[in-house]
Amino acid sequence: MPKLVSLYIKQVLVGFGLSATFVGLLLYTNVGNLWHLVSTSDIGWVAVVMLFMFNGIVFAGVQFAIVIMRMEHDDTPKGGKRQPVATDIPVRVEATSPR
Repeated sequence: MPKLVSLYIKQVLVGFGLSATFVGLLLYTNVGNLWHLVSTSDIGWVAVVMLFMFNGIVFAGVQFAIVIMRMEHDDTPKGGKRQPVATDIPVRVEATSPR
């Protein structure tokens, strides 16, 4: 299996683990009376599953993006003539007045 695919799978598992923790804390702290709403409804488990899945997708994407952006990269310049570009040369511009 390619290294990038195994890295992605690992980060998805971490993201869904974070999602499970987040949803568990939401229910435990009863934010917005969420535990009462879920526990007294006959389809409250659907809300919990949706919270877990959608937060898992978001957390997995963010986790993978963070890992990819933190990967080591080379900052040495590549290509070009390495000649400075003159940007401070004054240029005469004709000014016209509106009629």
